[in-house]
Amino acid sequence: MSTSNNSDFNLQSVLDKKKLNGANFIDWYRNLRIVLRKEEIDYVLEPPYPDDPPTDANVVAHRAYQKHLDAALNVSYLLLATMSPNLQKQYELVDAHTMIEELRRMFENQAKTEKYNISKSLFACKLDEGSPLSPHVIKMIGYIETLEKLVLNSRMI
Repeated sequence: MSTSNNSDFNLQSVLDKKKLNGANFIDWYRNLRIVLRKEEIDYVLEPPYPDDPPTDANVVAHRAYQKHLDAALNVSYLLLATMSPNLQKQYELVDAHTMIEELRRMFENQAKTEKYNISKSLFACKLDEGSPLSPHVIKMIGYIETLEKLVLNSRMI
C-alpha cells in the first residue's frame, strides 16, 4: 500500500483511530472498504485467492497472480494492524479473504440483533397521555434513522 503522500496516510489513519473491537464492525468495515477502494485493491476481499497459474502460463498471468498475492498480503497486514489485540491473535495467520469472511459471519448476528432491538424499541414507543409531542417525535425519528443506518450498513457486509 502506498503511503507516499499525505492524503493516503490520512485516509489509512481513519482505520487506526477506531480499531476493530467487535462492537464497531459495521463502521470499521465501511472505512476499510473506502481505504481499499482508494488504493484500488478492494478486489482482494471478495473472491478467494486465484488458483496458481499453470507452469506453462504466460508471463502476464504469472504477474497478475503475484500482484493479487502481494495486494492480499498488504490487506492482511492492514486488517491486523486495525484490530484489537485479541482479534489480532485470532487472525494473525489467516489470509485477508478468509479473515473478512470469518469476521462477516461473526458480526452478522450482531447487526441483526441491533436491528431487532431498535425495531422493538420503535414499535413499543408510545406517547404518554399529557406528554409533549415534540420529544416523542424526535425520539421516534432517532430510532428510524438508526434503523435506516443499520439496514444500509448491513447490505455492505
